[in-house]
Amino acid sequence: MRYLSVAEIAKKWNVSERSVRNYCAQGRVSDAFLAGKTWNIPENAEKPERSNKKKEQPVTLLDILQEQKASKCSGGIYHKTQIDLTYNSNHIEGSRLTHDQTRSIFETNTIGVENEVLNVDDVIETANHFRCIDLIIDNAKAALTEKSIKELHLILKNGTSDSRKEWFTVGDYKKMPNEVGGMDTALPEEVANEMKVLLFEYNAKKEKTFEDILDFHVKFERIHPFQDGNGRVGRLIMFKECLKYHIVPFIIEDDLKMFYYRGLKEWDNEKGCLTDTCLTAQDQYKTYLDYFRIHY
Repeated sequence: MRYLSVAEIAKKWNVSERSVRNYCAQGRVSDAFLAGKTWNIPENAEKPERSNKKKEQPVTLLDILQEQKASKCSGGIYHKTQIDLTYNSNHIEGSRLTHDQTRSIFETNTIGVENEVLNVDDVIETANHFRCIDLIIDNAKAALTEKSIKELHLILKNGTSDSRKEWFTVGDYKKMPNEVGGMDTALPEEVANEMKVLLFEYNAKKEKTFEDILDFHVKFERIHPFQDGNGRVGRLIMFKECLKYHIVPFIIEDDLKMFYYRGLKEWDNEKGCLTDTCLTAQDQYKTYLDYFRIHY
């Protein structure tokens, strides 16, 4: 074993000689020994880490989404999430835009049209949905509140033909009764109180499980607090809450749509249908994470 002096090690580690002596005196340099007043240090000794150095925090999916959003990274998980979540969630609600058209709007803010007629609302809601995803990524760790939910609706429906109707409230609860899938929902005068109760019960749980998030979604959709846009807002909330509680999020794609609807209806009697549907969607999102080498 060859030993080096304090001065030699200080030069090798690019630190002061005083720091080297302190490391040795603290027993932080393996096999270093004192001969008289001189420290003898193995030439292959590793430089100790500073005791006050912050430990690196694990990089989460949310960290990566926020970083890629801020850097305008193209072709990563943020890019794919924006396009796939927007296309599928809008498609469930009847949007006729194709996946390629959705991609074009996100990537170039343009859309190619040939021998077809497009619904302007489909285009506006697609662009708005991209902004909604940005909002949930930026505020994923924030508590779920009436204000934050209404903000999602305001962004989603802003500038649409609905927003120009006197009876349609954008960014606020519905004024007229509505139904979903042939089922009654909360009456307009009941919505505010039912939403307060739902959020109070949900937020009272410190840690949320996968089932807690699905249960909130079912109850939210049954209240159906807005005149339109409830499904998309509800699925955005699920994605946000999954990010917050380090649960792999998911996107309900077209082949799962009918199972998803059935699961919403049968939740009280059989939770397995919706749970299995969302777990299947989660498995699909995991394949994206595997491709981009993101740990979960």
